[in-house]
Formats: sequence, C-alpha cells, structure tokens
Amino acid sequence: MAKKQKIKLHSVKGMHDTLPSEQFIWDKLRKEIKNTAEAYSFSRIDTPILENLSLFERGIGEETDIVEKQMFVLPSSGGERMVLRPEGTSAIARAYIQHGLSRVSQPLKVYQEGPFFRHENPQAGRYRQFHQAGFEIIGGENDPIYDVQIIMVVMRLLRNLKLKNLSIHINSIGCKTCRTIYKKKLLKYYKNRKKQICNDCNKRMLKNPLRLLDCKDDKCQEIKKGAPSVIDDLCSFCSKHLRDVLEYVEELKIPYQIDPSIVRGLDYYNGTVFEVFSEVKSPEGEIVLSPALGGGGRYNYLFNALGKGGTYAVGAALGLERIIETMKATGVNVPIIKKKSVFLITIGAEAKKKGIVLLEDLIKTGVNIKESMGKNSLSAQLRAADKKGATWALILGQKEVFKESIILRNLKTGSQETIFLKNVLAKIKKKL
Repeated sequence: MAKKQKIKLHSVKGMHDTLPSEQFIWDKLRKEIKNTAEAYSFSRIDTPILENLSLFERGIGEETDIVEKQMFVLPSSGGERMVLRPEGTSAIARAYIQHGLSRVSQPLKVYQEGPFFRHENPQAGRYRQFHQAGFEIIGGENDPIYDVQIIMVVMRLLRNLKLKNLSIHINSIGCKTCRTIYKKKLLKYYKNRKKQICNDCNKRMLKNPLRLLDCKDDKCQEIKKGAPSVIDDLCSFCSKHLRDVLEYVEELKIPYQIDPSIVRGLDYYNGTVFEVFSEVKSPEGEIVLSPALGGGGRYNYLFNALGKGGTYAVGAALGLERIIETMKATGVNVPIIKKKSVFLITIGAEAKKKGIVLLEDLIKTGVNIKESMGKNSLSAQLRAADKKGATWALILGQKEVFKESIILRNLKTGSQETIFLKNVLAKIKKKL
C-alpha cells in the first residue's frame, strides 16, 4: 500500500493569519477608524469583495499595473468575469450610481474598512491580501475645501494612533487639458533615456506616460528626478485649485511639501493628489521616510468613465498593515486593556448542569465570565483561571449545589466567602 504523502500546511503566499495575540492592535486601529470617521460625519458603507472585472477596467484604466497584472480574476459559470476587489473607490462609485445616492443630501461622506486583493510580489507592508480604510466625499461642488477635509481626516486618524513626524506630499496632475501639454514634455525627456529605464517604463511611454513617474524600480527612480514637473504646465483652473488646497493646509499647520513625483497609480485621478509619510529609523539607524501610509486625491474622472459625468469626488485610502508596521517601528505603545473577569469552576456532574445555566445567566447580564468546564479537577480549572488572568473564581461543587450556594474566591489574595446562588449576580457586579 502506497504511503500517503504528508501535507505541508501553510497560508497562501502573500496572505497572512491574524492570530489572537495580534488582535488587540487591530481592534485599536478599527476603533480609531470608526471614531475618526464619525467625528468628521462620515457614514459607513460596505461593498462586496467580488465585483465585475469591467468596473475596474473602466474605472481604474486597462493600462494600469493593477488591471494588467495584479487582479485575481475568478471564473464564473454565467460568463461574467469576476474579480476580488483590488481597491475600494471604484466599488463605492458603482454603489453611489446603482443606488441613486445622488438623491440624498450632498456631498455624501462615506468610509469603508476591509480586505482587498492584488496579485503582486509580497514584501514588507505589501501583501496579496491587504486591508485598507477609505474615506470618500462624493457630490457637491468641485471645492478645494473637500480635498482638505480628506487630508484632515487622514491626518487626524494617524495622529490619534500616536504616529509622529507626519508629512503630506502634495502634487497636482491637472486636468485633460493640462496633461496633453505635459505628456509631450515628459515623453521628450524620456525619449533619449529609453535604454536607461526598465522594460515596463518603455511600455508606459507608449500607453500611459504619467505612470513613468510612478515606477518603483531603482534606476527609474533616479531618472525621474530630472523629469519636468507637471505643476509648471497647469492651466489656470487647476493651478488655482492646488493653490487653494495649499492655503488651507498651511492654515491648519499641517506639514507638507510639493512632490511632482506623486501621480498615484490609477487613471481616474485628476487635480490634487497626495500621499502621507512618517519618519522612521532605518536598520542602519538613519531617519528615513516610511512607505506611504496612504494617499488619495480628486477623482472626478471616475464618474465620467462610469457614465455619471459631472459628479465631483475626492477621497483617500490608508494601508492598515503599513500603519501597524510603522506603529511598531516607531515604538507606539498600544496597551492591552484587561477587564476584571470571573472564572466559573464546576466540580461534578450535578455542578456542571447547574453551572451551565449560571454561565448563560451571567453572560446575558454582561458579566465578563470565563470557564474551562471540560476540565474536571479543581486544580486544573484553577490553572486555567490563572492563565486567563481572572480576578475572581466562582466555585460550584456537589455540596454547594445541594445548599444552593457558591464559593466566591479572590484569586489574587486567596480569601473566599460562600454566598447564595440567588445573590451571585449582585455580588459579582459589585466586585467587578
């Protein structure tokens, strides 16, 4: 008989388990996202993990890296091409149009938080399943005040998480009018440098020249330092919009710098774009910028692509894994808040029957109670109580069942008292 091959169990490449010991920092992050969003009047929206491929082809752009290389495309029996969502803004725009949200009070402020998927090479802070929080302001006027409100909510969230030395890198990629002129200058600059740039950038020259500035290849990073700046070719409207955004940012005393290399990787952006960074220590001890913790900008063109032209919008997304890694790298302490708890110990069959009812009654009334009723001995259950960090123990044995009483023991001091079962809830609530 052939010997069965041993199965090696591991998570899929680029996708990670979040273990119980790590949940406290995720809980802290999600709580701050919710609190910050509500403070700035953003309502929660959730979209499906699966969307139609055509949504992202039209919204993001067929010639972007996400659509060309990074999407998880799933087969469908109905002939539709489905994908695991690679980003959240297109899905929210789809929901806005589908559900007629333009009929509610404008602008619509919404936020979301959840997992997204991109088939790219896993590295620090970049995974194939990753989590983002996104904030969107849709509808209303094309007013720079909304660009700044998005920057405000992003900065407030990161500051609430105790991240320091934050700065915003801001640029404008203009409108279609500005870009036509700028693309000609950009292509002229890169024309004599074809042999010095990567293969992908040679393709971008033909299909999508702005993506040249988004390349992360080391040799391309050097080349783009000498590239012309789009800001020099902004039309009067785009120039004023950027100037107004910067005036608001200065009024708020938010640290920023103009960075012509910020173009974002999606075709739907127009006008103001930005990314946010934190200063961290490199392994060599030097102060360097973290990977971008998040970014965003104005994306009026997304609604044009989806057939709802004339809808103005601006938003931002934050990478939660990157935020957590930066919090750890900069020594942000997230204390684990342990509530006082009581541990129920039952000894014997009759005590278990009585104990399971008591457990349910205490849980219903909000008592933080733990148990290990699968263990039979008193010593084993006391060890379990110690591991759980319980403050008090309720001990129910055969004798206590007969007398309709229970022992309440302080696990820190060892002192104990016997109380009637009918009084246990009032007593426990007073102790906790």
